[in-house]
Amino acid sequence: MLVVKIGGTEGLNWDPICQDVLELHRQGRPVVLVHGGSAEANALGEALGHPPRFVTSPSGFTSRYTDARTLEIFAMAVLGRVNARLVERLLALGVPAVGLTGMDGYLLVARRKATIRVVENGKRKVLRGDYTGRIQEVRPDLVQRLVEGGYVPVVAPLAISTEGEMVNVDADRAAASLAGALKAQALVLLTAAPGLLRNFPDEASLIPRLAAHELEQAMAYAQGRMKKKVLAAQEALAQGVPQVIIADGRVQERPILAALEGAGTHIHAG
Repeated sequence: MLVVKIGGTEGLNWDPICQDVLELHRQGRPVVLVHGGSAEANALGEALGHPPRFVTSPSGFTSRYTDARTLEIFAMAVLGRVNARLVERLLALGVPAVGLTGMDGYLLVARRKATIRVVENGKRKVLRGDYTGRIQEVRPDLVQRLVEGGYVPVVAPLAISTEGEMVNVDADRAAASLAGALKAQALVLLTAAPGLLRNFPDEASLIPRLAAHELEQAMAYAQGRMKKKVLAAQEALAQGVPQVIIADGRVQERPILAALEGAGTHIHAG
């Protein structure tokens, strides 16, 4: 089992990613896709007069502040455009893809954050009315049955809260939780960078290999969204996934297969 997360930022090339999924499917290797949708949600929010608001936690993690209207826009973007388009492209190649969200079948159950603590202009604040969640439970039965039936699940980063509300969840961490629950052999995080860089944005400073115990140190030089990917790697390894690969989703050929063959940053449990 392989779980692949496709980043939601601009610059990723879906066509070679889908071609790799086709090749893996032909080889009989089960694949589950998880995707983001930040770029589409940002563009849609701007068009609808409700631009995105990003906040930074006291620990340095950046995330989308998701009020009720932002949640509606995010759901429209990740389902109506990203998920639907990915499924469309895979079906056109002959891959039996099935689009779903973390809400379907209680796949991802999250605890909604009633308040979030942020730092703005050097001051700590508490924000309310946020519809983001932290995953508490994964119920992988639906995905397992789809995979056993020969399908390729394509999962959007929405979850159901413990109170029965739709919430936005971080796609990297959702992929990590899903990989752990499915006992995946590897988690591949495709992003708009060659991997984890020691000296961002110098792409020549790529770190090719890391052990799990080095990830705390790696967090110090991970920048922006890469911090969430390092955190997702930690969580996946802690849940028994033996390998996490952070690799470049912008490349024109074989992004997933190249990652499995050594490209990117390979993070191992041992």
